[in-house]
Amino acid sequence: MRILALVGAVLAGPALAQDFTPRDSDVVLDAAAMRAEVVGRTHEFFDGGVSFFSVSGTYSYTYSDGGRAYGTYELRPDQAGVVCSAFAAGFSRCDMYVQAGGRLVLITQDGTRFPVREVR
Repeated sequence: MRILALVGAVLAGPALAQDFTPRDSDVVLDAAAMRAEVVGRTHEFFDGGVSFFSVSGTYSYTYSDGGRAYGTYELRPDQAGVVCSAFAAGFSRCDMYVQAGGRLVLITQDGTRFPVREVR
């Protein structure tokens, strides 16, 4: 019985991980806004990290210390504001983008919010 419960929890994890809860004041980006704000764009965060979403679907994240993570990304047409990344290191995650107080903000799967300092 414990094994069945564990398997159920593992299978439910990805679905729960994508259950974003934006604030009432957030404006979740629709499909057109996601393309405009994400595809072919670079996002610089206040912690010094930089995301790059290429037009071809590749993704890179440069940490403030210069380390890099590479992978691919896709916009989720079935879930407004969501972009999912699959990293070459073998893990994946989905994030949500919203407009909050005139600023683009990334919300991670666990609800942590990262305001974008600059979009290029």
